Amino acid sequence: MPANRLRPSLQPRRRPAQARSRQTVDAILTAAARVFASLGYARGTTNHIAAEAGVSVGSLYEYFPNKDALLAALMEAHVEAGEQILARAAEAAAGGRGDDVRTVVRGFVEAMVALHARDRALHRVLFEEAPLPARVRRRIADIERRAAAYVEAWLRAHPARTRRDPALAAAVVVQTVEGLTHRLVIHRERDAEIEAFVEEMVDLISSYLATPPAG
Repeated sequence: MPANRLRPSLQPRRRPAQARSRQTVDAILTAAARVFASLGYARGTTNHIAAEAGVSVGSLYEYFPNKDALLAALMEAHVEAGEQILARAAEAAAGGRGDDVRTVVRGFVEAMVALHARDRALHRVLFEEAPLPARVRRRIADIERRAAAYVEAWLRAHPARTRRDPALAAAVVVQTVEGLTHRLVIHRERDAEIEAFVEEMVDLISSYLATPPAG
């Protein structure tokens, strides 16, 4: 099976070509997001999703063979949104505000928070309860590599930064921000807690980048 293909059970049955079909698919995906967010991966069924979307189960199966295909579609949409959010953060840092480390770090942290906080309940289901398809894992790994490449390029362009190995430092920054953001943001419900997390993360990463390595 080619590496860039989803296995058949996770592929949509057919692509909507007409506006009405696209509206039906959008309604099904919106309903799936609501059902999975409220009931979870195990309890959410295609019957629940069809009822929420206001369509018959047969209509749902015209486009998606099972609930795993719906999950895969939602994951793909979430990852695509993540790519766009991080791309905007990189463009903002490169647009004349890239000399101040706290500004750059804040832009990156806020981008990651925006991605994880979009729909915390759904995010928990997609990335903690449901099995990640190989294609989604590859896309996430690719995003992390590109984010690390951006941070590394920024560190190399600012040699006053004191980390000895820019590539390693970039990997540490990306994995630290992604890991802590995932664990702390999607399990918070109050915005004030998230705002406090952003400040703590900016302090943490900025201090790390400004601290001379031991020895």
